[in-house]
Amino acid sequence: MFSLRSWPAYAAAVTFLTLVPAAGATVAASLPALSSAAAGYAARPAELPPPLSAAAAYAQLARLDVAEPGSMSGYSRARFPHWAQQGKSCDTREVVLARDGADVKQDESCHVVSGSWHSEYDGKDLTDASDLDIDHMVPLAQAWRSGAKSWTDARRKQFANDLEGPQLIAVSAASNRSKGDQSPDEWRPPQRSYWCVYSRAWIDVKSRYDLTITDAERDALTEMVGTCRSGGEA
Repeated sequence: MFSLRSWPAYAAAVTFLTLVPAAGATVAASLPALSSAAAGYAARPAELPPPLSAAAAYAQLARLDVAEPGSMSGYSRARFPHWAQQGKSCDTREVVLARDGADVKQDESCHVVSGSWHSEYDGKDLTDASDLDIDHMVPLAQAWRSGAKSWTDARRKQFANDLEGPQLIAVSAASNRSKGDQSPDEWRPPQRSYWCVYSRAWIDVKSRYDLTITDAERDALTEMVGTCRSGGEA
């Protein structure tokens, strides 16, 4: 299984989703037929794109535009429609839960009925999907302040449901709510061992969407990518 928590270099794996990468395009999903059995069907994990290397992350970080945070005027989570339908009754949340969990089973409506998850932010092991949130690596409000305010609603919908890059991850609800809309200079995963992956993912998302960073954010990300040299690179 591939997930943000392991993020190894690409290896052959069964693909759960067929993704359309074009900017502003909707994400099309090709899902295995759902069993009508009450016990649910075993979800097949997706493969994710390979992560930026530490060197590539530094290079991408240097290319990001530095700017002061923009205004929150006009912001609403409704401006980032989620969770989008991904086909066969599955929405984005259910897809990520299936992707990031182990032994995940879903019912005929694609709702998760069982499985287990490891929350990389705080190291918690969970077996109840209701204890998990799907975190936006770059939070919606943070994106709004760093460029998304000028996007179309369709572009914001793509951002909020992006299964192509490292924008979505299943983590404990407690850790997600502790993070809120804070950037890495304000909040970092309690698990220091995850800083390497977290910073690379954050830089990747900001680069994909041409979002700006602040001076403090850049400094924090530089420090966090630096942990990759001390054994944190996955």
